Amino acid sequence: MKRHEALASLSREHHSSLMLAQLLKKDSPVYKGLPSDPVSKVAYAVNLFRSSMLEHFRKEEVMLEKVKNLYDEIRNIAGEIILEHQILTAGFLSLPGSVNPVEAMDDLGRKVDKHIRKEERVLFPMIQEYCSEEMLREIKLILQ
Repeated sequence: MKRHEALASLSREHHSSLMLAQLLKKDSPVYKGLPSDPVSKVAYAVNLFRSSMLEHFRKEEVMLEKVKNLYDEIRNIAGEIILEHQILTAGFLSLPGSVNPVEAMDDLGRKVDKHIRKEERVLFPMIQEYCSEEMLREIKLILQ
């Protein structure tokens, strides 16, 4: 399904988060220009989280607040997405003090990947299906 223009900005932002998810996973390949040692990966991940992912979560949650009461299915997945945002936030914020950063990064990378795939494959198609064009225009304005 082609992504509606109202949600396209969120989908584009997901690209850098998916790259981060890959970087965090154990045995990930070395990516040119990105950190390769655990200490540098942790610093990079926390910085990217604070500089862009937190705002991304905020925008998604504002959007979810707008659409969650349209249909039970959207309300259910909205609750899951918001809970996952809280879990991911705790994961990123606890990385610097992690006893085993390689395992913590691997777990977090897999959670980020799974979370984004859920949004792209389940949430966004559902929003596109159930929301009117007027509602989608309002969402686009919210996300700008």
